[in-house]
Amino acid sequence: MQDKRGIFDNPKNVKLLLKIFFTSCVIIFLTDLIISKHPHYEWEKWTGFYAVFGFVACVILVLVAKYVLRPIVMRKEDYYD
Repeated sequence: MQDKRGIFDNPKNVKLLLKIFFTSCVIIFLTDLIISKHPHYEWEKWTGFYAVFGFVACVILVLVAKYVLRPIVMRKEDYYD
């Protein structure tokens, strides 16, 4: 029987994908320095504002889902018995 391996099972593929991911993050951050902005608010002028804002929003979303929403929708293990 043939072993079915996915793309993420090979450590070389994972390292390559991580390098591509981090390189693209650096490139996107560097373009923030080059592209002229037309901000509505003062804090939008800060370098990397949207990167920091997106990261903080993602962390808050995960924490709210884990500690607020999960207890609301979670059922006991024998709920369907």
